[in-house]
Amino acid sequence: MENIPIRNIHESPKEPNLSGSFSVRAIQDLLLEKDMVQELHRHDFYYILILKKGSGYHEIDFKPYEVHNHTIFLMRPGQVHQLTLKTGSSGYLLQFKTDFFNSQNKFAQELLRKVSHINFCKLHSDGFNKLENILSYILTEYNEKQEGYQEAIKSNLSIFFIELVRHRQNKEIASKENNPYLQEQLEKFLELLDANITKNKQVSQYADMLNISTYQLNAITKTSLNKTPSELINEHIVLESKRQLLATSNQVNQIADQLGYDDISYFIRFFKKHTKYSPEAFRHNFK
Repeated sequence: MENIPIRNIHESPKEPNLSGSFSVRAIQDLLLEKDMVQELHRHDFYYILILKKGSGYHEIDFKPYEVHNHTIFLMRPGQVHQLTLKTGSSGYLLQFKTDFFNSQNKFAQELLRKVSHINFCKLHSDGFNKLENILSYILTEYNEKQEGYQEAIKSNLSIFFIELVRHRQNKEIASKENNPYLQEQLEKFLELLDANITKNKQVSQYADMLNISTYQLNAITKTSLNKTPSELINEHIVLESKRQLLATSNQVNQIADQLGYDDISYFIRFFKKHTKYSPEAFRHNFK
């Protein structure tokens, strides 16, 4: 059975200590005066594209975005995307394995969880310039490799994430009152869905993992997103189904089995109910 193409962080003989776990590159060095075109694939690492100047097209988990100046795209492991980045774009590409950043302390783990669901961020020039200074320092540390450079990178990566979280929180406060507890529990729930959706599909299973009641979980998702936990579970199942249908050539029965469905007929009915297409029709129309 075919798997969705998974890319790894490029192994670099010039960077034996961080090879395969962290890299940072200037966009100009990656483009080499040519457009970057990447077909649908997924990563086993965090992928952060920070564009000071940019044009093109970026689709993350089938949600389309136009590439503009002062934009940030953040993808967590497992998400699928396709990207066209036009020549003349500038900025940075950060890539790192979860363990590279999470190994610091509990605060680092919480910080990474908070930013992991920010797929797209548009900043004003002042806010972007603040982040650019941090990224420039990270790139310098990565290239010069002076004593303690790995810790310097991790510390500045923390500052970068703190600024992203603040930006999101400021936008939320401007639009509605923000409840930190609800946001934290929602983020944990979404993280659990990413990791367990092929095995666990019941609201009660996720409530147990969060050590809260199903009533509490329902209140959290309804207040935060105006959706029930069941709706979010179904959305994640449909999303992973789309990933498999468009990024692999696996048969529908293989995909159903991979998603934890013994009855292929039930899976087909479920998918059609939520997308208006059968799995085969969806693949034919959108691939």
